[in-house]
Amino acid sequence: MADSATVKKVRELAQPLCDELGLFLWDVKFEKEGANWYLKVFIDSDEGITLDDCESLNRPLDKLLDEYDPIPQSYVLEVSSPGLGRKLERPEHFEVCIGDEIRIRFIRPKNGEKEIIRTLEDFEDDVMTVSKDGEKEKIPISECAFVKLYDDAEFDIIGGE
Repeated sequence: MADSATVKKVRELAQPLCDELGLFLWDVKFEKEGANWYLKVFIDSDEGITLDDCESLNRPLDKLLDEYDPIPQSYVLEVSSPGLGRKLERPEHFEVCIGDEIRIRFIRPKNGEKEIIRTLEDFEDDVMTVSKDGEKEKIPISECAFVKLYDDAEFDIIGGE
């Protein structure tokens, strides 16, 4: 993320639009890729995201961005779904995924495992409570390289990325 003030302002502009459209604002990223800057707005809903949903947010958000002009340089606006194997990075990501299976990759192996799949039971103070086969354990976010929503149809192999 290049500029947290930019991301914060875009979140402030996008959130009311998402609320109005019945969408969940998953994340906003402002990143440079090659020579171009990209403003990426990720949305979700209980029914999933369609191209129409992306377009329904893109048009009014683009107008607001033109009006408030929070980004001095040129950029490309992208509105999309965060995808099936989305990263959980913000407290609200963990909260909406309670009850779902997640894939956790540790910074250093824990109990001999570098990566595990567990059910997210709770999230509080940057600590996840996860379970497998009825056994619960607490895992601090600080021990994780990443946490992603697990989709058993993913094509990657555990341990590969």
